[in-house]
Amino acid sequence: MNLFDLSGKVALVTGGNGGIGLAMAQGMASCGASIVIAGRNEEKAGPALASLRELGTRCAFLTGDVTKKAACVKLVADTVAEFGRLDILVNNAGTAVRKMPQDYTEEEWHLVMDTNLTSAFLCSQAAYAPMKAQGGGKMINIGSMMSLFGAPYATPYASSKGGIVQMTRAMATAWAKDNIQVNAVLPGWIDTDLTKRARREVPGLHERVENRTPAGRWGSPPDMAGIAAFLASPASDFVTGTAIPVDGGYSIGM
Repeated sequence: MNLFDLSGKVALVTGGNGGIGLAMAQGMASCGASIVIAGRNEEKAGPALASLRELGTRCAFLTGDVTKKAACVKLVADTVAEFGRLDILVNNAGTAVRKMPQDYTEEEWHLVMDTNLTSAFLCSQAAYAPMKAQGGGKMINIGSMMSLFGAPYATPYASSKGGIVQMTRAMATAWAKDNIQVNAVLPGWIDTDLTKRARREVPGLHERVENRTPAGRWGSPPDMAGIAAFLASPASDFVTGTAIPVDGGYSIGM
């Protein structure tokens, strides 16, 4: 379908080595996009790139600390230098530290906020100029169910993911005139390395999620591929400033 054709488009996915980021990269690659994944774990890059090449796409891996402005600028510049353009940015890099609010250190607060929110801001800033120059682009920010809900063990994480939604809205209004659509995706409980750790650290979490989710299961990374393809494609050209849950109904469950 031409509406979802990404042939000739180039996507940069931060934290794209695995989990949600890789699944979204695979979704866009299936529609014809070339993919650059950015991360700090080079060991995970090999299998990730192999999975993308199996889809017939051109792809590359770049290293960089996306909490630093210079690194974000370099990631974008290197992408444009190697692939000739940048059409899609997926701000997926993220981390979590689970403690009660009174127990966080200042360093832990900044680690989570900078990885989840500051990185998305800095990468978006860096991507703005090349997208504007080529006539438009797509930015996809990764929020969370914690963009909507509170939890006693997620103060910095929830703060960062709530910030993702408001940042998305602000950027969408600022850059609509440049034909840049900015949207957020709010994954539900997806079975990733991050949530496996959560299930070890939060007693009863697995059962509570299954019981609340109308779909009756945890999500899997491939469940995120379709929303990435949609928000990256011409099908979403009049969609901007949204925060779309992909959660099996968790956010509407009781």
